[in-house]
Amino acid sequence: MHKLKARLLLARRKGRERLARLRLRLARADALLPLSVMGLLTGLLAGAVILLFRASIEWGQTALLPGGDAENYEGLPPLLRFVLATGGALLIGLLWQALSKEGRSVGVVHVIERLAAHQGQLPLKNAVLQFIGGALSLISGHSVGREGPGVHLGAACGSQLGRVLHLPHTYLRTLVACGVAAAIAASFNTPLAGVIFAMEVVLLEYTVAGFAPVMLAAVSATVLVHTFYGAEPAFTIPALPGNVLADMPLVLLLGIVMGALAAMFIKLLHFFSTSAPGLPLWSRMTLGGAVTGLCAFAAPQVMGIGYDTINASLLGELSLGLLLLIVAFKLIATTAAIGLGLPGGLIGPTFIIGALGGGALAALAALISPEAAASTAFYVVIGMGAMMAATLQAPLAALMAILELTHAPGIILPGMLAVIAASLTSNKLFGNDAVFLGLLQRRGLNYRTDPLAASLRNIGVASAMNTRIALCPPRLSPQKARALLADNPQWLVIQAPQQSWLMPAADLARHLQAVDAESMEAIPLLDIPAARQSLSNIDVSATLQEGLEQLQRAQTDALCVTQVIGPLAARSYGIITRQDIEASYQYRPRDQ
Repeated sequence: MHKLKARLLLARRKGRERLARLRLRLARADALLPLSVMGLLTGLLAGAVILLFRASIEWGQTALLPGGDAENYEGLPPLLRFVLATGGALLIGLLWQALSKEGRSVGVVHVIERLAAHQGQLPLKNAVLQFIGGALSLISGHSVGREGPGVHLGAACGSQLGRVLHLPHTYLRTLVACGVAAAIAASFNTPLAGVIFAMEVVLLEYTVAGFAPVMLAAVSATVLVHTFYGAEPAFTIPALPGNVLADMPLVLLLGIVMGALAAMFIKLLHFFSTSAPGLPLWSRMTLGGAVTGLCAFAAPQVMGIGYDTINASLLGELSLGLLLLIVAFKLIATTAAIGLGLPGGLIGPTFIIGALGGGALAALAALISPEAAASTAFYVVIGMGAMMAATLQAPLAALMAILELTHAPGIILPGMLAVIAASLTSNKLFGNDAVFLGLLQRRGLNYRTDPLAASLRNIGVASAMNTRIALCPPRLSPQKARALLADNPQWLVIQAPQQSWLMPAADLARHLQAVDAESMEAIPLLDIPAARQSLSNIDVSATLQEGLEQLQRAQTDALCVTQVIGPLAARSYGIITRQDIEASYQYRPRDQ
């Protein structure tokens, strides 16, 4: 029995050692193989959560709506639509009001905020609340999308997987991006657009080492969703015209119109998010639900996800007047719901606004030239991409989305023109940043995207630390000092009661040669002539950006890279100085 226990303890110790070595290896920015494996696992986990989230929404909608149709809010009496939207918002508001401010933060902005200020550490309780709140918002018919909550849930899957395994923060950021890509890929059946969205909208940077795991996550999530829902795209898109050169002037006009609509969307969102600041949260949310209910009296199509409305516009089944009516009320209902605090996404609604705006322009063109009526689906698709690009300031993600939705390479040329025209119109003509960055700035945060910050975020302190260290107390006997120097350390970490210090080992060696150390009982390391530096601790999973911030916060000269292994015990791996951080930034291995 004792032998069995000893073997189990030995096996556990060896397992911890292997995991510790793996963590140190993962601190390198070029740990591509383990990153790829973890990306694949993150995609499967995120895909499973998205499936559960989607099934929960559809179950609630089919149970409530006439005929068991998950999109049939139009079949409800007008008063019942108002009561459903307002009552659902009140229920969500009461739930949110009972929680702390930190605990009720959800959505894409929450993900970017945690990446900016917390190295991608997303709390599990916020993700659970996002699941519940997002499902309630969509079931009660609010004009929000499921992609925003899906992005949060996917990102939380990657973050939680990394945190359970105690992986470095550099790795955590990549796993968050994997979860985001998996969520977008699973929502629209657009794996490549999911990858670009994760890099362009959430991480705000492109890294060569990050592409492989993020791609694998998008692929694995898409395959998992295909297993349960099939490989059909989110929208039914008719055949598009082959020759679109004659349509380019109208495509340019559509891009400019979508840019103006995106600017209006962002301005309205800012208006609602800053209105009625003195009201309690539950009343703000209830007001947001009431706005949706009032809009639904005139245009019931604004309620719910609205993909059926996009499909109707693609097939040219909606009149010009109805298209314009839905666009107007969708703008108001969506910005009111999100701006007043209801948990939901804005990616889906921007798709709907862009699609119907494109359909309206096609209908106007058909009044002038009947031949344009055959191209309704073409303008609907272009409008979707242009509106998404202008709102998110993510032209490449939008272009990839419409390419994957249509499977028509001919859409690339007019799509490029439209998304750039829309992005420039919203950004340069109306002065709008990306909608998520604008919401982030209103929270008092500014996500640094300069090359230095991006580089330091992608390197772990463990990959830049100097491991040639020796731990020692403030006083050493000459015999212990010589034994310590026999291992040829470069630095001595002097562990004093109040403050740890870093000292070059060469200074101790010179002191031993310069004085009659044998006559001394102990060598006072803090008093002998040496170039000592103040030292503070940093966790082995931290990034170089966190290391630089810790140096500035603690007003120290160097960091000791440690890992807590018990209530009162920590393991020291090495040290890192400000010069080491600068050297790591200046020299990057070729494969990174």
